[in-house]
Amino acid sequence: MLNEITEPLLQWYRKNKRTLPWRDRHNAYYTWVSEIMLQQTRVEAVKPYFSRFIGELPDVKALAACPEEKLMKLWEGLGYYNRVRNMQQAAVTVTEKYEGKLPASYEELLKLKGIGSYTAGAIASIAYGIAVPAVDGNVLRVISRITESREDIMKQSVRKNMEDALAKVIPGDCPGDFNQALMELGAVVCVPNGPARCECCPLKDLCLAHLHDTVQELPVKTGKKERKIEERTVFLIQDGDRTALCRRPSKGLLAGLYEFPNVLGYLEQEEALHYVRELNLEPLHILELEPAKHIFSHIEWRMRAYRIRVSSLEQYRGKKLIFADRKESEKQYAIPSAFGAYMRYMKEETV
Repeated sequence: MLNEITEPLLQWYRKNKRTLPWRDRHNAYYTWVSEIMLQQTRVEAVKPYFSRFIGELPDVKALAACPEEKLMKLWEGLGYYNRVRNMQQAAVTVTEKYEGKLPASYEELLKLKGIGSYTAGAIASIAYGIAVPAVDGNVLRVISRITESREDIMKQSVRKNMEDALAKVIPGDCPGDFNQALMELGAVVCVPNGPARCECCPLKDLCLAHLHDTVQELPVKTGKKERKIEERTVFLIQDGDRTALCRRPSKGLLAGLYEFPNVLGYLEQEEALHYVRELNLEPLHILELEPAKHIFSHIEWRMRAYRIRVSSLEQYRGKKLIFADRKESEKQYAIPSAFGAYMRYMKEETV
């Protein structure tokens, strides 16, 4: 069955593919950066991040030499910051071992920090024309529906079997187009949420799930473990245009990034004012902000926040907090999107 999908799939892709800033560039670095960015993030959202990142770090050597704080700032808003740290480690290796050029070998790509079978397959096939599959979530869904497979796509063995099956049918003269066509089909036609657009699918006559009306039942995917819920109180402590920030530990969740001071548990207003006074700061006004939440892969933060104006940040004598004005925060300090609901208050005058 998979032998029959190649020609209609490629014809559809070449006629309908989206114009993307990293597509059809035959640039391994562009392919690598875009694929890492696209993990967990929509294409339209990635476009401006990609352009900014490439503008500042145009090649592997520039990435390898980039100061950490600048790198985190360039990645700000994409989340999963360990991914860009892994990219930099891999860039250092590529600079030292391969003279700044990503290796044109699937096996060598796999040895680089943060590059798994999918990313290695994408780089090898798209940038170097090597006939290896690149199986991501879109491809898993498309092939599961075409073959009407009820195997659990969360199992590594199922992914490996699909890679092996596709390796037998991937065309040697255009493996990059083939892989991108499967990804594109999954992204815009054989979609994960809501009804699939089967009427637009070039493979509908070959698809067993379409034939048997089981599209919405597939793919089979085991449920994730329930996320842990954490309640937090967030403090926007301000004096004029300066806002207090602190840096997270160098290891663990959001390692090394900057955040608004926060504590576990919900504090009432009097408790929040006491927290500020304990910092040797004198609160003048307190305003409770709207609640917010942020979902990580394994944990969910549910936040209550207070905006507190103090008489002067100069009274602070500790080492934990830094005080950034609006321009500094925009250019220098990477604040994760977990605090996105409260970022606008850094740009507004305090009451």
